[in-house]
Amino acid sequence: MSRSTLNSKWGIPPWQIDFHPASAPIPAEVDFAVVGGGFTGLSAAAALTRLAPGKSVALFESYSIGAASSGHTGGMTLAETAVGDLPGLGDVLAGFSAALTELSVDCDPRLPGVWEVARSGALPDSPISWNDSGILRAVKQVPGGTIDPGKLVSGLARAAENGGARIFENTPVEKLDFEDSLRLHVSGSTVRARAVLLATNAMSLELSGLADSAQPKFTLAIATEPLNAVQLDDLGLSSEKPFYTVDFPYLWGRLLPNGGVIFGCGLVHLTDWRELMDLDISTGEPAKLIGRLEHRVRGLHPALKNIQFTNRWGGPILIANGWRPMFSYHPMCRKAIVLGGYSGHGVALSVYLGRWAAEALCGRRELPDWNSVGEGA
Repeated sequence: MSRSTLNSKWGIPPWQIDFHPASAPIPAEVDFAVVGGGFTGLSAAAALTRLAPGKSVALFESYSIGAASSGHTGGMTLAETAVGDLPGLGDVLAGFSAALTELSVDCDPRLPGVWEVARSGALPDSPISWNDSGILRAVKQVPGGTIDPGKLVSGLARAAENGGARIFENTPVEKLDFEDSLRLHVSGSTVRARAVLLATNAMSLELSGLADSAQPKFTLAIATEPLNAVQLDDLGLSSEKPFYTVDFPYLWGRLLPNGGVIFGCGLVHLTDWRELMDLDISTGEPAKLIGRLEHRVRGLHPALKNIQFTNRWGGPILIANGWRPMFSYHPMCRKAIVLGGYSGHGVALSVYLGRWAAEALCGRRELPDWNSVGEGA
């Protein structure tokens, strides 16, 4: 399935991925195999080329680079995890920024802070005052900001490929054998690997061993036409700080470089991750949720009453049990690491933890004791 096919079903976000990997034959053997071509896998692949020069790195993506969660995120860049700080986590935003610098990735990072908004407990000088099941106002500022997801995917992929990693699109890993040595069954070929990172997030949950540890969902977003300076000031968004609610009904959003504003909310519930492949935002429950979101946004403030929308899209997220990211050895083997389930906090965190996973694959760092998907051999 091509990138355009996925986009046409899930809608078109307001950014583009312009990376296409060099053609190469599937190798019979590699030192490191990375499964999944989103932020996590690309960050890990790029880091591996620097941490283990001379070692072979291959990344396998079932569709196109960034075709799933990473290319369809809203680009909100938050510190910590969905449950806040975790033991040994460290400074996510500092590590994320350091990774961008080290890999020469320019993804328009802006970190002016993020507004937490709610219907009670407002700051005396809250710039936001919207009508949304009560009066929605800013209650706190926390670290964070925004990036361009298309540029981040493309930049990480270029850094990985320039470092020597081979990237294979439209090359699904159908099965992973753990007997004797790690063997990946890839598009009719068998690839032996010394170590593997499974970074498929909401996809291929049986392969990663996360089928019983996390739930895939599909979330939605819309982008407005460009707003002028007066409109943005009236909305309290001229500072370019993104926002998210800390009470319900949930709403999040951010400013685009052209003056448009992204608003997002809503979850499509799934019984199986494979339903994502047939999900179409123009029909059924996704279409209803987008319609409700548009109506809700137009009612937030007079400046939005007659606004037009330029983009409508959605993307998968994986909500882990306990809302903690899943970062552990595979149930079948300690030579395979599983990383994903960011529960909506995956932009900076996925890049940061992707590098951590690369360090662990190289034997330079231990995995955190946040969770386990099983006892590896």
